[in-house]
Amino acid sequence: MTERIIVVGGVAAGMSAASKARRIDPKVEITVYEAGDQVSYGACGLPYFISNLNNDYKKMIIRTADDFIHKQNIDVKLKHKVVKVFPKDKSLLVRNILSGQVFIDHYDKLIIATGAAPIMPPWPGRELKNVFTLKTIQDAIDIKEAVMQRDVKNVAIIGAGYIGMELVESMIYLGKKVTVIDRSPRVMNTFDKEISDLVLKESEKHNVAIYNNETVEALIGSHRVEGIKTDRAVYEADAVVVCVGVKPSTELMKGTGVKLFPNDAIVVDQELKTNLEDIYAAGDCATIYHQVLKKDSYIPLGTNANKQGKVLGENILGSHKKFPGVIGTAVCKVLDITIARTGISEEEAQHHHIPYKTHFVKASSHASYYPEATPIYVKLIYDPVTRKLLGAQMAGEKGIAIRIDVFATAIQNQMVLEDIGMLDLCYAPPFATVWDAIQVAANSAK
Repeated sequence: MTERIIVVGGVAAGMSAASKARRIDPKVEITVYEAGDQVSYGACGLPYFISNLNNDYKKMIIRTADDFIHKQNIDVKLKHKVVKVFPKDKSLLVRNILSGQVFIDHYDKLIIATGAAPIMPPWPGRELKNVFTLKTIQDAIDIKEAVMQRDVKNVAIIGAGYIGMELVESMIYLGKKVTVIDRSPRVMNTFDKEISDLVLKESEKHNVAIYNNETVEALIGSHRVEGIKTDRAVYEADAVVVCVGVKPSTELMKGTGVKLFPNDAIVVDQELKTNLEDIYAAGDCATIYHQVLKKDSYIPLGTNANKQGKVLGENILGSHKKFPGVIGTAVCKVLDITIARTGISEEEAQHHHIPYKTHFVKASSHASYYPEATPIYVKLIYDPVTRKLLGAQMAGEKGIAIRIDVFATAIQNQMVLEDIGMLDLCYAPPFATVWDAIQVAANSAK
């Protein structure tokens, strides 16, 4: 019988697991150590707080530490960092960040849900004022306060992935001149070229200056950042947000013998167990099973963390529920267009030596005679023999998010194009065409 559960990390996966365990067992002792000053908040909403679409950060806090303590009897300790794990005697070294006090705690079952930290490369000038990363609510508050200053007119985003391009939108909404620098050949490089080219076109329409294939060498300034030096040029910047990816926060597990992925994520099985007895992991600090690739992957998304946490909350109490895995479904709004993907990309198919064919088509959001119809672009990746759908990518102004979920459902159920093309989808002129964009893409693929 589990007597004491300790959870390290109190945002998505950690609090999802703790809450599920509490709903199952009202008596088990649960302690959560969180290094930050908030738990259970919607980090995906941070760019929209910065842009003032949401002007109150408290709306992103789902539950406070006090809610968990008093309503669910979960002992949440904020500003407490677990420094080291000792699996042999089931103990932890914990530091109270505010007081500096260091102490030992013991567990029967341990959940590592420490998430991931933004990468800050060791550039000269990275310590200058107005140089930021974005991970926490406090990060968003700091960025917002800085860019709202009158003398901050030029904002540079380093990195053109999801967070970087969402911040491009935020800064455009705030009336800033925006420069994006990225070392990869194109923006949003987890998408194939057909889709990332549409993002580039949309960005240029809003006068965003994008520089690909450039490597940052230094941040320039005396006290506050004034510019960015790359291997090709120097760019003016009054504020810089670094969005070059994340690294799993697994330092506390170094030397324990835990199995790690190449990027230092903790390797877990489908029950979210590590290779160490009574130690589990979930969320952005852990691997996740990819259903199409049929192997472990690393996909740090809040949706994945919450679902892993829910399964883990059962297994920590003795169940053996298997997490089914994911297929990499994601969506991003960049100014006036939405892009979304699910399954594998063409580049991933090539990298993993998976036979494939592709099909790219332009369809319409709804009936052409109904006002404000806009294009929908669809790319399909599918098996050339079975015609089973392996991946889908979409871009457009309207109806993208809901349609990518249809493709995600099709992939998870291993549907072939012919079945997708005959799905019984809804139709009315304001919402779709008689043959929806989903069906147009599936039926026209040869």
